[in-house]
Amino acid sequence: MRRLLVAPDKFRGTATAPQVCAAVAAAVAGGDVEVVAQPLSDGGEGVLEAFGGANRRSTVTGPLGTPVEAGWRLAGDLAVVESAEACGLLVAGGAEGNDPVGATTRGVGELLVQARRAGASRVLLGVGGSATTDGGAGALAVLTAAGLGAAGVEICCDVETRFPEAARVYGPQKGADPATVVQLTARLAALREDYRQRYGVDVAEVVGSGAAGGLAGGLAAVGARLVPGFDRVVAEVGLAAQVAVADLVVTGEGRLDATSLAGKVVGGVVALARAAGKPVLVVVGVADADARAALVSDGGVEVRSLVEEVGPRRALQDTSAALTEVVRAHLAG
Repeated sequence: MRRLLVAPDKFRGTATAPQVCAAVAAAVAGGDVEVVAQPLSDGGEGVLEAFGGANRRSTVTGPLGTPVEAGWRLAGDLAVVESAEACGLLVAGGAEGNDPVGATTRGVGELLVQARRAGASRVLLGVGGSATTDGGAGALAVLTAAGLGAAGVEICCDVETRFPEAARVYGPQKGADPATVVQLTARLAALREDYRQRYGVDVAEVVGSGAAGGLAGGLAAVGARLVPGFDRVVAEVGLAAQVAVADLVVTGEGRLDATSLAGKVVGGVVALARAAGKPVLVVVGVADADARAALVSDGGVEVRSLVEEVGPRRALQDTSAALTEVVRAHLAG
């Protein structure tokens, strides 16, 4: 019996990583193939799913100040938290419904407090998809009130943006117009100085501190560590061992481009598979020609694009069925 390891990222907006795993499994249903599903994330949305999904839910302060129910996970002494559950842009109603100045990270702080009180000594925090640019001030206010810092918190980060640049880089996608970006940048500058005076940490020197509108930097000021998201997730779930016993590795994401090869899921999975001498099938929504060429150049990797094979409409509107069809055709051919 052949062993097929499915280790994808999400197809943003059309299929979660677990849905991608299920679609690939459907392509080999009934055959002499064992499918091992391992959803992955590089530190943004999807970190929870890489560990099996939420097994706890808490009511916390949402990005616009109203209560929201946020999922998180506790297993042994490890808690897994996603900032998007508490202060996500989708929770705020997208850029159109967001208040880019008022959006708060208080709910993230509340989740961290609850994780500590539930017995977690370690916390992995994914910081993708936030609505906020408060520099982590909301989360820090909650932690301070609870008499806690962020020691033991590892922030899974997939960007290098630093604290002072967070509003310029991410503000527009959160609904901030140019004048608001200037306002938010000034607020971040003031917070940087405040954190330096209170905690002795210059968050602008921390690579990735601008993630989630500066939430990463704010938590770093009180003891959190920023770690490469993909590396941390795959180490925790034991992906290298899963690759070692696979006959074929399937990975994918919505868009394959140059960033896919720099600390992201697809590039990381391909590197692990190559090191173990395992063939890889990369299935993506759309593939940039240069990124495709870079992946296949050393052999052992094939790239299939849903848009190329089933057309853009089906790729976007019926992603799971398209994945099943394309993978089945590849394996049959």
